[in-house]
Amino acid sequence: MPVRLLKKALWRLGFWSLIGVLLVYAVFPFYYAVLTSLKPSSSLFQVSYWIDTLDFANYAAVLEQPSFLQAIGNSLIVSVCVVAVALILSLTAAYALGRVRFRGRGTVLMLVLGVSMFPQVAVLSGLFEVIRALGLYNSAWALILSYTIFTLPFTVWVLTTFMGQLPGELEEAAIMDGASPWVALTRVLLPLLWPALVTTGLLAFIAAWNEFLFALTFTLTDAQRTVPVAIALISGGSQHELPWGLLMAASVMVTVPLVILVLVFQRRIVSGLTAGALKG
Repeated sequence: MPVRLLKKALWRLGFWSLIGVLLVYAVFPFYYAVLTSLKPSSSLFQVSYWIDTLDFANYAAVLEQPSFLQAIGNSLIVSVCVVAVALILSLTAAYALGRVRFRGRGTVLMLVLGVSMFPQVAVLSGLFEVIRALGLYNSAWALILSYTIFTLPFTVWVLTTFMGQLPGELEEAAIMDGASPWVALTRVLLPLLWPALVTTGLLAFIAAWNEFLFALTFTLTDAQRTVPVAIALISGGSQHELPWGLLMAASVMVTVPLVILVLVFQRRIVSGLTAGALKG
């Protein structure tokens, strides 16, 4: 009996030790970014792992830059528009793929999954020509279009998986009562899809908020740039002249809202991500 208890205690010790290592590995970079952002310029290169003094000069300097505040507004507008468009389109596509049985359905799903595997740089030149031909270059619509293209496969796949787990009797009862497919989707199935919608919407928002390559390529002026590009342009001429305090302060300011969103909606996120793996 003592040997069994000892093995159980050692297993728990090893498990929680591994959890602690993973937690430190994930949280320490953000913690050190916060620590660096609160240091004055004279103390940036002094190695310290604790907050000795609070200096908000870096945050004040970042907020005094009108271009950075404009970039935050641009990122917010683009991200919200991408989430709205992606959810509307993916919801209707998921209803067709998850509830309607037709020939080639599996092939379509495989194509949707395959499109999501393409790296952004592989289609950058072709998408640039499309955006320029449409007259969208250096506008928010260029980013909304490009982000939606790469967000849709993921949102369609997640919502299709979730949609397929809903009981078919609900839809059948609504149709027997005279409801059209659109009414059955919006009035019957949609209330049950909120965990998946929150999950996909939040992940699509994070992807659009953090995207850098398309934002750098398809925008030209400060009036249209988003936050990742604005942070990159804070850097100086050489590596030794980089304003690390300003960079860390700007990074923390745009990361904290995402962390808060994840903490607020964490239960719905877990429910949405695990719903497709459950049967019942």
